[in-house]
Amino acid sequence: MTRSLGLDIGDKRIGVALSDPQGVLASPLTVITRQNETADIETIISIISQHQVECVVVGLPRSMDGSLGKQAEKVKAFVQKLSSQTKVPVEFRDERLSTVSAKRLMQAAYAGKTRKKARDDAVAAAIILQSYLDEECIL
Repeated sequence: MTRSLGLDIGDKRIGVALSDPQGVLASPLTVITRQNETADIETIISIISQHQVECVVVGLPRSMDGSLGKQAEKVKAFVQKLSSQTKVPVEFRDERLSTVSAKRLMQAAYAGKTRKKARDDAVAAAIILQSYLDEECIL
């Protein structure tokens, strides 16, 4: 298996997660504060290169009925530009409720303590990536 990168792309931040070298376990890596498309893509490509990533998994924000809304179209447009600048394959993953799951997980982990909401984005990326890794291991 190979190392994979998970992305949870939002308007203000991009949550980033990385798998272990065996491609079994996803962990939150960082949160990219959005600047502009060019800078954001350069940062992601740098992470891909630095960690020798061979697959990028991007959460696609579908509506609860499964349709693609405005945010999903923004994510697809961003990923199209990212894909044009890297040879690493990019796959979409349904991310419905991943951010909600991440917030609940972080609230439980930090019960009574202060936490940074931005970290939720990296945890959401890890949840998206982990679902992909779990499915790949079964195949």
